[in-house]
Amino acid sequence: MERMILKYVTGLSSSASAWEKRQNKRYGNLTNVCRQIDYDIRHGATREQALSFLEKISHDSSFSDLRKNADSLGRVDEIKEHFVSFKRIR
Repeated sequence: MERMILKYVTGLSSSASAWEKRQNKRYGNLTNVCRQIDYDIRHGATREQALSFLEKISHDSSFSDLRKNADSLGRVDEIKEHFVSFKRIR
């Protein structure tokens, strides 16, 4: 779950190959990432673990390079919004 979140939040590098761009277009959107996280939650992870990891990205010093990029912070907020609104529904 953490690896999937980091891959989505990091995004593509500027020197990505055509294959990487194609794979990102196919599997790297918010819907697929949230679906994968939901799958992980059904199979042992907890929603709190996912949200705590997103908070860790937002506040921990080891992820400072991700916080420098405004696009990365926007993607973190998108995932948080999905799970916070989903939690209210259930």
